[in-house]
Amino acid sequence: MNSKYLAGLSLAIMAAGFLVTLFLPENTFVFLLKGGFEAGLVGGIADWFAVTALFRHPFSIPIPHTALLLKNKSRIIQSLISAMENELLNKESIENKLSKLHVLRMASTQLTKLMSRKKARIQILDFLVQLIVRLPLEKAVPVIQSWLAAYLLKTDMKAVAESVITKVMNDGYDEKALDFVLGEAANWAERPETGVMLGKLALEKLSEVKAGGFMGFALQAFGGLMNEEKLGSILQNMISNGIKDLMLKESTYRELIVREIRIQLFQLADNDEKLNAAKDWALGRIEGESGEAFLQARLEDLRNLALARLEEGRANGGRSLFRVYSAIIRHLSREPEKINEWENRLLAYLIQLVESNHFRIGQLVKENLDQMDDAALVSMLEEKVGQDLQWIRVNGALCGFFVGIILSSIQLFT
Repeated sequence: MNSKYLAGLSLAIMAAGFLVTLFLPENTFVFLLKGGFEAGLVGGIADWFAVTALFRHPFSIPIPHTALLLKNKSRIIQSLISAMENELLNKESIENKLSKLHVLRMASTQLTKLMSRKKARIQILDFLVQLIVRLPLEKAVPVIQSWLAAYLLKTDMKAVAESVITKVMNDGYDEKALDFVLGEAANWAERPETGVMLGKLALEKLSEVKAGGFMGFALQAFGGLMNEEKLGSILQNMISNGIKDLMLKESTYRELIVREIRIQLFQLADNDEKLNAAKDWALGRIEGESGEAFLQARLEDLRNLALARLEEGRANGGRSLFRVYSAIIRHLSREPEKINEWENRLLAYLIQLVESNHFRIGQLVKENLDQMDDAALVSMLEEKVGQDLQWIRVNGALCGFFVGIILSSIQLFT
């Protein structure tokens, strides 16, 4: 039964009992009951008045020292805020609780449980697909262009060139490039059509040579003995053998070529005019429409690649996503000092956040209470604590009843 109704019922019983005893024949038992019901009625009414006076004016009569909660609303709110800020939710207690939490470890444990479920992995992949599909790449292109242009403008091209050249030489990329060119040249020289072309070209040039005397006679005799096929074969063999010799590490001619390549590279690094021209050319390519189209196309390629990978992961139940997550966790578990560092940084940030925003707890409570009108505030308090207060009325009526019997008994024996 609702305690409010029970309190009213107790008061009604006391009133009814008292009225009934007024019409009963006088005897000891009736005298005791009458004293009990009379005292219970007085106690019930007094406690009803006391409980009601906390929330409102009894019978809507502005009796002094009633409707105490409304009259002391601001004081109660301040007391509540003070209790929350300084006792219930004080900064020290919050910071002590935070210092005992291992936020990253807790997050890792919960995330591992989440990632172990196929449904959760599929949902994560679906979310990533939707996120990537909705990315406004066209808005990102101008930002990337601006960033690349700003980076290129402040770049020291000479330092970059020297760094690149040093890296090329230290890693032997200059010799690798030479070997690639020589290999392609060797393949070209060994083709049958190359021999035909070389023989035809050589005969044409021999016929154009103007020489007299013995030299002219020798050239005519050599030309008469050779045809395009023979001359082309000779030239092919000469070129192929020459290329093979240049591909040998101990070749003197190879050393000369590599040295000349390096000299030319260093001269290029010292040529401010060419470096600036290269920078201007690169800026033109980045900032122009062609650069915009190029970046847009590359971003679209990256998006399509990412979507394809996510679809593959979705098809296999997100196992690839779990493998990536497991690899990250295993890598981090091998570096506990780094995890502790991150944990300490996060804890310091949370503590700083509490210190700088702790006052907002009181502000939030005050704002919410100020938004409530008197009727709503009284209704809320009655809902939360009024039920327990009604038992005061019940206990007052019962206590008054028994005290009345005791007092009436004392009257009988005095």
